[in-house]
Amino acid sequence: MAPPPPFAHEPSGGVAEPVAPRVSLSESHRSVAVPPATVGFWRRLFAFSGPGYLVAVGYMDPGNWATDIAGGSAFGYRLLCVVLMANIMAMLLQALAARLGIASGMDLAQACRARYSRPVNLTLWVLCELAIIACDLAEVLGTAIALKLLFGLPLIAGVILTGFDVLLILMLQHWGFRLLEAFIVTLLVVIAGCFAYELAIAQPDVAAMAKGLIPSSEIVTNPAMLYIAIGILGATVMPHNLYLHSSIVQTRAFDRDPEGKRQAARLAVIDSTIALGLALFINAAILILAAATFHQAGRTDVADIDQAYRLLSPMLGAGAASVVFAVALLASGQNSTITGTLAGQIVAEGFLDLKLPVWLRRLATRLLAIVPAVIVVGWLGDSGATSLLVLSQVILSLQLPFAIVPLVAFTSDRNVMGDLASPRWLKVSAWGIAAVVIGLNATLLIGFL
Repeated sequence: MAPPPPFAHEPSGGVAEPVAPRVSLSESHRSVAVPPATVGFWRRLFAFSGPGYLVAVGYMDPGNWATDIAGGSAFGYRLLCVVLMANIMAMLLQALAARLGIASGMDLAQACRARYSRPVNLTLWVLCELAIIACDLAEVLGTAIALKLLFGLPLIAGVILTGFDVLLILMLQHWGFRLLEAFIVTLLVVIAGCFAYELAIAQPDVAAMAKGLIPSSEIVTNPAMLYIAIGILGATVMPHNLYLHSSIVQTRAFDRDPEGKRQAARLAVIDSTIALGLALFINAAILILAAATFHQAGRTDVADIDQAYRLLSPMLGAGAASVVFAVALLASGQNSTITGTLAGQIVAEGFLDLKLPVWLRRLATRLLAIVPAVIVVGWLGDSGATSLLVLSQVILSLQLPFAIVPLVAFTSDRNVMGDLASPRWLKVSAWGIAAVVIGLNATLLIGFL
């Protein structure tokens, strides 16, 4: 069953009129060819591979690093189960976002605009913009910290320098969406390679790692451990990723008949699950590295990126360990920059039907992140950067329920999804995950306040 035409707005007369929304990311919409169904599975999967990796970037951005380092340093391998749980939740939510884009032909922002009143949409748009700015702030600070560690560049200078990466994004988008995906995947491979090297040197305890994957009641009974566990969960699921994924799956030129949509949804979910598996490895690797290096040596106080960088080489006895760590951080910051740009464009177009030049959208968002970063770093010094990173994660946590609830509601509705509406088991799982994520993020916010 095909979904009915979306309702983009209610005119002043109060009667909703069906309209055809502007396609999401019009410059890249259906620009990637997909082989016909008669072609082999692996060739079709390769054609669909890419969007999942752009999404996975948000699950390993600099905002995640501090919580993983603090968790491994303070509690060893015991919070590995939290990292695993957070990524499983992310896999399911991102699968729903991909299914929404494929089944309805709308991204999450467009679906909200089609189904909710204008005041609700404006509220959701403002909240989402705040989340994107907060995420951009984490990327700015992460890149600036990496530049400082690698080249001795003052943190304020590094923050200002990050404003020029808009040129890189414009160049990649001009040359095609597939090239943009290839660039993202290349940086992800660099990050994964860096941490594979670090783990080979650190030689973690495999038995303790396996034990850490089993949940323990201590996580709930120990307030300090619970706080970091909530921080890991809160920093993992990024609200703007749900808007992003529901849009970029539509860059594939798949068949729009029911069978074509079913096959596209299956391939898109496989793509995102594999990509988020890579994100799981990297997040787990950060925690494992901190556990094997710092916790094992009795340094349970290591809680920020700068401190970890300074201690890695002397404690591991490898001169390259700290440099490789900083290279991975730089790659992480640059990757997150690109996906934040796309998410901002998608949200502005989807909620407001507003088409902005990419350079203007990126410049505005970047300035809104750079200005507070310069002020805080200039006022509090380099130590203020970590506090600002934590604040950015709290802002993201605030916005998260306003993205998850509409997503789960839309993907459960046959009027929106047609035959791809979530079956009962998926609805129950999705609402359960929504309740857990919202509850834990609310606890994190209360603890922060």
